[in-house]
Amino acid sequence: MPSPPAHSPGPPAPPIPLAELLAREELGLRRIAGPADAELLWVHTSEMADPYPYLLGGELLLSAGVLLTDPDRYVARLVEAGAAALGFGVRPVYEAVPEALIEACDRYGLPLLEVPPETPFTTIARAVWRLMAQARHRELRRVTRAQQALATAAARPDPVPAVLHQLATQLSGRAVLLTARGEEVHAAGRRPPPEAAGALTRLARVVARERPGSPASATDTHGDTHLAAYALGGGEGLVLALATSRREPGDHTVAGIAVVLLSLLAAPHQGADAADRSAALVRLLLGATPAEVAPLLGPDGPWTVIHARRSDGTTPDALTAGALGASLGSALVDAGGEDADDTVRVLLPTVRVLLPATAGEAAEHPGGDEEPGEPREPREPPQARTVPPQPGWTLGVSTPTPLSALAAADTRAARALAHAEATRTPLKIDAPVTGLAALIPPDQAAAHARTLLAPLTPPLADTLRCWLSLHGSWDRTAVALSVHRNTVRQRIGRCAELLDVDLNDMDARAELWFALRQE
Repeated sequence: MPSPPAHSPGPPAPPIPLAELLAREELGLRRIAGPADAELLWVHTSEMADPYPYLLGGELLLSAGVLLTDPDRYVARLVEAGAAALGFGVRPVYEAVPEALIEACDRYGLPLLEVPPETPFTTIARAVWRLMAQARHRELRRVTRAQQALATAAARPDPVPAVLHQLATQLSGRAVLLTARGEEVHAAGRRPPPEAAGALTRLARVVARERPGSPASATDTHGDTHLAAYALGGGEGLVLALATSRREPGDHTVAGIAVVLLSLLAAPHQGADAADRSAALVRLLLGATPAEVAPLLGPDGPWTVIHARRSDGTTPDALTAGALGASLGSALVDAGGEDADDTVRVLLPTVRVLLPATAGEAAEHPGGDEEPGEPREPREPPQARTVPPQPGWTLGVSTPTPLSALAAADTRAARALAHAEATRTPLKIDAPVTGLAALIPPDQAAAHARTLLAPLTPPLADTLRCWLSLHGSWDRTAVALSVHRNTVRQRIGRCAELLDVDLNDMDARAELWFALRQE
């Protein structure tokens, strides 16, 4: 005798709880045996003595018992086939539901419904299909709302934690981002029991793409906790793991949306190794000699150095810093480390635009090696890339800098960040030397600055520079330098004493500012 498939395909609609069908009073259905909980996937009518070969599982089987001779064997075969419930119609064959059938359904745990004579089987089928359509509509609305919420979370300054938090909220469970080794990168939602958490970590290793043939997803159940694990794209072994107290229609679709978003968000910095390589590169570039830097950077440049800090004061991790770098258009991101502060550093190549020579320029440069009428080679002047403010971040940006001055640009970006935080502005760009100051040869200006500022130690020079840039504000300077305002007053007083100048004199301030700008 044929056997039903072990994993039959489900219908294109969520299952219907038996209680919802019983709640339709117009049908007059009454449960007289078996458990109250059941989920209906189909409706099927059969008067065969053994309908087992024709059942897929999950059916509400409707029958008037025309060929019912052995209720015990009949119910046993329905349970073996996976039927969800049995609806027995009284009259014209039976005046009442046979007592032996009631006892068999109680014994095997199969819900038994009494169908009154005035309720046609087709009416029951129509009611089930309508309930399925309504459930499908609810599921689609839920998935749409979840998709919008997850997309909004992905646009936040901390996209990865925000998406996980929103996913945990949508599924009313725990959402965890794990490495292939089971290390927790981010997590949100209520923690499952320790045993379930361990089972979730083991399930995540099943889908971690460390070996060929690993599945893209896997599910399991530990007690009353439903577990699921999904491999993120990119081949770095990151896994989205979920633990929920219940599993509802649409959960898999919502999780799939989160998997796509997290794969895109984590792609620039998937895995600890990739983050370490990028951070090491940036640290090397900002402290190395031009000869060491040039082969690594290639022909691109000049370069802009950006220092960034979270506006809410939280410490960014590699994934959050990578998302910032992706938003700014650079994969060269240093999120700092345990021995560093919470500043993220980004190295951004300057955009080059090819501009053809104008007619006036062509007239000014006749002849040469060009043939008459032949177009001249386009010029490639570097144009500073516009760095927009980033929601949730405070940025300090250097001016475009050649390879020989990356370390100085790093310092200027740090100063710009301190200025931005002190003035509570989201973005501060270090202004290049212009105007009258630009007319003095750089070597002469630097020599004058060294002579003038020679009495000052580096901390005093930094304090004076910051104080002047903030127009002599004690409080803002204290914020920018992360020191007490009295410390600022003491340092500025010491500067005035060592330099033998009156810092209330605008001429003295202007000359010192000019000198400090050369560093």
